[in-house]
Amino acid sequence: MATIARTSAKVFYYTRNVVRDVIPQALFRRRLAARLEQARLSDEAVRRRLNDYNKLQDTFALSPGAVRIDDLPFEPTMYYYDLKEFARYFDPALRLDLEFGDVIGVPKMPSLVKDRPIRADNRNAVIMKFNKFRHFHMPADAVAFADKRPVVIWRGDLNNPIRTRFLDAARDLAFCDVGSHKRNAPAEYSKPFLSISQHLRYRYIVSLEGNDVATNLKWIMNSNSLCLMPQPTYETWFAESQLEANVHYVPLDPDFADLGEKVRYFEQHPAAAERIIAAANAYCRKFSNERDEQAISLLVLYKYFVLSGQIEPDRELWRFIEG
Repeated sequence: MATIARTSAKVFYYTRNVVRDVIPQALFRRRLAARLEQARLSDEAVRRRLNDYNKLQDTFALSPGAVRIDDLPFEPTMYYYDLKEFARYFDPALRLDLEFGDVIGVPKMPSLVKDRPIRADNRNAVIMKFNKFRHFHMPADAVAFADKRPVVIWRGDLNNPIRTRFLDAARDLAFCDVGSHKRNAPAEYSKPFLSISQHLRYRYIVSLEGNDVATNLKWIMNSNSLCLMPQPTYETWFAESQLEANVHYVPLDPDFADLGEKVRYFEQHPAAAERIIAAANAYCRKFSNERDEQAISLLVLYKYFVLSGQIEPDRELWRFIEG
């Protein structure tokens, strides 16, 4: 259930992007050189993140179905606007391959995507910060770990066998309040809906992948609650592959048989829980640096257009990208 503040933020998101579409696009293109020069002066962390999102190293050919920037299929979705926010700075005749939505495989051609499987051969999946209004909503948490309820909490859709397996393992445990709030959930799994703020009253919040990544992972790690989850298998702009077990989150076995053991340990060692929470919070903070976020987004596209042979690289900027 959306709050008034969240609804207002959504209206502002769409209003701002509609206005950007109405403004003459040449105004944005005139600013590209200056914005790329500013990006070139960024630090090593920006370069490293750029080359993680866009792992391409060799030149490549676009597919016959690649679309021009000025011919992107218009649908007033967040995917469209999140791409257009940065693509509008480039020549509108430039083309790209893209896949919107939840991507569970690696595209055959280098394509812009929201997410990709965590594996060595995933470089054709070039990550952009798509659907960020939903996935990067990380509200502040004012409740200290010690002041939260010593209970494991989870709500979600049963759209993945992992989630059903988790409920089978945890729903009858006295220290767990877990279930699905969806109307079509079987009665034995059904639980009432909880908002994010209600989740944050609890010490232990479980994050489980659904169609791809777990949407709740970002706001859990930004909170004062402890994130418990199996090792992630998909990644987005949040770079889930770089999260370290027992550093940023508490790992759970695939059968969740260790859930009780993990909770008992952190109940007895709250300082250890707070160290993990502090590391998770620090990991999240880099995504709130809007200057870096925008620089990386532009550089991901710039590198894509250079390696697809559509623009000539600037020598100094390319030297920065290659390190």
